[in-house]
Amino acid sequence: MKFIRISVLLVLFVLLNYWGVLSFKYAKSYEENTVAIAKECDIHGLAQEKWENIASTISFGLYKNKTKEKLDKLRKKQALNKKLSREYLYYFLATLTLILIIALFCIPALNILIFAFSALISLIFGLINPILMVTIHKKIDYLGDIILSFESKGILGSIYKLFDSGEYVVGGAILLFSVLIPLLKILVLIFAVLFEKFEFPHKLVDFFKHLGKWSMLDVFVVAIFLVYLTSNSADVTHAEIQIGLYYFLIYVILSMITTIKLLNRKS
Repeated sequence: MKFIRISVLLVLFVLLNYWGVLSFKYAKSYEENTVAIAKECDIHGLAQEKWENIASTISFGLYKNKTKEKLDKLRKKQALNKKLSREYLYYFLATLTLILIIALFCIPALNILIFAFSALISLIFGLINPILMVTIHKKIDYLGDIILSFESKGILGSIYKLFDSGEYVVGGAILLFSVLIPLLKILVLIFAVLFEKFEFPHKLVDFFKHLGKWSMLDVFVVAIFLVYLTSNSADVTHAEIQIGLYYFLIYVILSMITTIKLLNRKS
């Protein structure tokens, strides 16, 4: 029975990573499609589309509006990739839920390890996926909705841009509290379970517990939601939350549960 349970868990963890990789793949494709659409919808692109539309009307359809056809294809691909990225995120959540249910019937040490590895996987996908897309646009008479600027934001990408622009303090703070400390915390939790007879890993767990009170983790998540809400209130800016934020939120919840389980087991 124990062997079957472990085998099922291993298969589910492989499946969990598979769904995560697919959701990342389609999220990046969605991002690339949006970038292509943004380029086509600048002032020159829309002016070209309007002229081609007039030419098509005058020629009774003999002259094809290639710009519009290209945009239509890009928008179809964009919608499909967005749908697929969300679908695989839901498959990830369903598989994760099944893993955590099985974990409830395992011995305490294995239970904590399952939660810790689930948190680690969620964190990795949260770091590599885009978390927010911001589009600045403006409606102009006769041309329509022109995209002035588009940017896709992810945690690692934002850190790179901050360092590249010379914002070392802000970039370093986000790198420390949103990447290094979460990774170290999960690794320490795993280490503490595997070597629970030693005192040192448990002291590290206590250290990360106290450090978490000063962490920017929850502030970062709330800030993203505030940016999303305030940006959407403006007529010229549209912000859209991406799947990376959901992965990151899953990590936050699982990390908290894992820490509580380990501390309760120690006490």
